Amino acid sequence: MAEITAGMVKELRELTGLGMMECKRALEEAGGDLKKAEDILRVRSGAKASKAAARVASEGVIGAFVSPDGKLAAMVELNSETDFVAKNEDFIAFAKALAELVAKANPADVAALSALSLGGETVENRRQALVQKIGENMAIRRFARIQTDAKLAQYLHGAKIGVTVEFEGDDEVGKDVAMHIAFAKPQFMSKAEVDADVLARERAVLEARAKESGKPAEIAAKMVEGGLNKFLADITLLGQPFVKDDKLTVEKMLAARKSKLRGYRFFVVGEGIEKKQTDFAAEVMAQAAASGAR
Repeated sequence: MAEITAGMVKELRELTGLGMMECKRALEEAGGDLKKAEDILRVRSGAKASKAAARVASEGVIGAFVSPDGKLAAMVELNSETDFVAKNEDFIAFAKALAELVAKANPADVAALSALSLGGETVENRRQALVQKIGENMAIRRFARIQTDAKLAQYLHGAKIGVTVEFEGDDEVGKDVAMHIAFAKPQFMSKAEVDADVLARERAVLEARAKESGKPAEIAAKMVEGGLNKFLADITLLGQPFVKDDKLTVEKMLAARKSKLRGYRFFVVGEGIEKKQTDFAAEVMAQAAASGAR
């Protein structure tokens, strides 16, 4: 059997991007044949990618892009299984490249984005190669693209929260509002956009509280209306106290700075994804029971 040197392991690792021990074992199995060892790892990496696809990817980053003229912007949520991988330079670079591609190519959905060319190969092939290299599942979850004749501002909070704001007026307003959104995470832009069922549900809760208070009907009615106004202020961007000056609502701040908000999009990494909780003790007991049954 040929001697497996550190140089051979290093060369195979550079070719495949896989771990040193995996490369060493593949070289041993291939009798020192570098090409054969590479093929072995490709097969095994493919199997690893298939297994990884079943695991929940609820960590990740927001990739962002704004054109030099500030008229075109995009954000992409790229998920991974662990926060450790979300800090990987290749992973972060992939997310940024995806955002630029979304802005320039304007794909209809994630499937269309995955079929686009990126660096001479499809996005999906790039994703699979990265899965094989890192050994962890990753998924392109969603993206947003905004093109405007007004202005765009973007804000990333630690790569976990991404905000894009479309606005008119003061150049600093866009950034200020984007930062506010990242902090306050409003559910709606204005009162007019609040879903009727959301409002009805809150009203029912407030009416029940008012009834239990034993207050006279006219006072109870005022309690309900006051509670609804506070609720709407909490969940709507324009009604929220501005994060930099809580004496002003965002709406009043915009008016004071002669600016207008047209719209916004914001992503929070992993929002709405159910994270799998593993009971390690139960898992060990299950494995022990399975072994005893054989």
